[in-house]
Amino acid sequence: MGQITVEKNVGGIEGLCVITPAVHGDNRGYFMETYSQRDMEEAGINIVFVQDNQSCSTKGVLRGLHFQKQFPQTKLVRAIKGRVFDVAVDLRSGSATYGKWYGVELTEENKKQFLIPKGFAHGFLVLTDVAEFCYKCDDFYHANDEGGLAWNDPAIGIKWPELVGEYKGSADSEGYTLEDGTPLNLSDKDKKWETLENTFKF
Repeated sequence: MGQITVEKNVGGIEGLCVITPAVHGDNRGYFMETYSQRDMEEAGINIVFVQDNQSCSTKGVLRGLHFQKQFPQTKLVRAIKGRVFDVAVDLRSGSATYGKWYGVELTEENKKQFLIPKGFAHGFLVLTDVAEFCYKCDDFYHANDEGGLAWNDPAIGIKWPELVGEYKGSADSEGYTLEDGTPLNLSDKDKKWETLENTFKF
């Protein structure tokens, strides 16, 4: 397993992994394998991915926290441009860490990847002017199956870096900014997700 390093069960949450690829650089630039089924299987990770997605977001955009209910997805995510803070929240009802969260900074420089199994809500906050974000999924997108969790639920207590503002009883972004004054930018759908107490459980 020479091309990746895998840190398993990060934050004490079973199944979450941070994966760091081997980067081969010289005066021309660098090369790395962004995914190898062989290396993943040698690390004990056996997943068949069926869909790759890519998004571009501007500073202050928060996407999440999302999941599919009847067709849950395992995701392998990374930032190919810019810097994001990526978060997973355990929604597995039988889990010892139900309701717990873990976050990791993913950047074009550190090239880390975050593996999020089925049964988690997932989202990220963009901390640079622009961020391009890629992820692999082991099930397809299913319309009308999307669920969500309030990104700012005080019962979960996610510590989003560089974000200031006070919880006012909903997932609305009003009153929240980054430290430099950039307004928090959420979709209309993401402003309406429920808290852990009222959201879907796997």
